[in-house]
Amino acid sequence: MNLLTVARRSPFIIPLACAATVAVIFLSENSFLRATSSLEELALMGKIQLITRTMLVGLLDAETSQRNYLLTADKVYLEPYENGVAVCKEGMQELGLALGRDPAFTALLADTQLHLDAKQAMLARGLLLTDAGQGEQARQLVKSGFGKSHMDAFRLNITALLRLETERMAAEQASLARTLVINRIGLAGLCAACLLALFLYVRQSLILKQQLQDSSRTLRDDRDQLQDEAGISTLMLTELTQHLLTAREDERGRLARNLHDELGALLTSAKLDAARIKSRLSQTAAAAPAAPGVAEALERLAHLVGTLNASIALGRTIIEDLRPSTLSNLGLLPTVEILVREFAEAKGLQAHCDLQPVALASGTEIVVYRVMQEAITNVSKYAQASQIWVGMKQEAGWVTVSVRDDGVGFDAEDTPRSTYGLLGMRVRVEAEGGRLTVVSEKGQGTLIQLLLPADGSVA
Repeated sequence: MNLLTVARRSPFIIPLACAATVAVIFLSENSFLRATSSLEELALMGKIQLITRTMLVGLLDAETSQRNYLLTADKVYLEPYENGVAVCKEGMQELGLALGRDPAFTALLADTQLHLDAKQAMLARGLLLTDAGQGEQARQLVKSGFGKSHMDAFRLNITALLRLETERMAAEQASLARTLVINRIGLAGLCAACLLALFLYVRQSLILKQQLQDSSRTLRDDRDQLQDEAGISTLMLTELTQHLLTAREDERGRLARNLHDELGALLTSAKLDAARIKSRLSQTAAAAPAAPGVAEALERLAHLVGTLNASIALGRTIIEDLRPSTLSNLGLLPTVEILVREFAEAKGLQAHCDLQPVALASGTEIVVYRVMQEAITNVSKYAQASQIWVGMKQEAGWVTVSVRDDGVGFDAEDTPRSTYGLLGMRVRVEAEGGRLTVVSEKGQGTLIQLLLPADGSVA
């Protein structure tokens, strides 16, 4: 049933609902604006009352402090005096900004400023006389009563300001109360109209209820089926990803072993043979120094030995890239330390390591190593960092690994899909039942954190 059908069956529903909506919006906005204006005025009036009382207290503190100073000449008493004078000055400025444009307060503010200036001038004069060693003249100035007359006038003006603000507050409160009463009555009437419209609408919509329930049930069943299928697909993809990653690491390990066992043995054997030939030629050259071609052969053998050494070193580098031997021989913690230290030395960075022993499965250890290797590679390529922090700890059956830098950072919420490095890291970690978090802002560096289940815990 569409809107046109409802309008045909109950022609008063839509006009009544529209009229009620417009009326509610109008009444609500009007009441809100009036109430907001009244509350702002009340807040301003309360602030003005607080300022006036603070000014009176500040002037009294200044007078008390000045008299204590006249009696003792101790400068400790000058701090309340200075604070009181500053409070009065600031208060008059705020009163001028708040009430200066109101003709009802212009004359009163000017007179208050006049008496305040006169009173402060007398207080300052007394301090000057005391500082000049004329304490008796300062006390006579206090006894003259001239300052009391200004103080009394200032107090009367403050009282007048408070009275006027109290009257204004009472008027605003009355206006606010009227607004609330009007809003209450109007909303009550509009609610009654809305209830009537609702009743008419519900009567028409009961026919659609069963149809909507049937449609909702069908949609829910379809959604549940899609969710089940998506869950199965996700599980299969996760298992396939884990299998592919495991197979790749196994293949890397097998290739590293073959290179170490076969190619390493061949290169080492060739190096030993070259060393034997070089030793024999050296003996021949010693026995017959003038033998033709011996010097050139020794030079060629030296170059060959150097080439074999370089080949052996290259083979070791390739083997370590395929499968770090320290991971199998020394464990994850020393391997990470070596990785971070070599990276810091190569790039001239300052590295901070806080690594604690953790319990991880062998397959998870290689995942942690590969992810940290990728994270450090990203720091080298993009971060432009000067420091790097690496942490690893285990708590409550979970292992936390973090890599943080102080580089340029990036917008983690706007990472393009082409960032396969981060995607590969996330896939590796999630395949092990963990979670990878990337926190970064432009100019604030980057934090990559891994949370993985410890060996023996339930993921």
